[in-house]
Amino acid sequence: RGEKSGFQLFGDTVNTASRMESTGMANRIQVSQATADLVAASNKAHWLKKRDELVEAKGKGKIQTYWVKTKTASNTVSSTDDTSRSDDPSSSLSLDHKGAIL
Repeated sequence: RGEKSGFQLFGDTVNTASRMESTGMANRIQVSQATADLVAASNKAHWLKKRDELVEAKGKGKIQTYWVKTKTASNTVSSTDDTSRSDDPSSSLSLDHKGAIL
């Protein structure tokens, strides 16, 4: 009919995800503070590296995000800086179709 759908998805989650996407890096997984808190609560904080710079999110101001560290060949988690990149897709975590860590 050419009509718009009866609803549109907006809000805090979408705004945060949009800002994280626009400030992300190729072959890197960036997670929010809320996700980092859940990872830390699972005793896996060593999987994360705090980003050096804050991300500006509309309506929220500057927010802290984290990079998920990559695994090395010896299966230990390596610390990487914000400028390093991995071209090996097997070095990152697996995500399901909704972007959740498997």
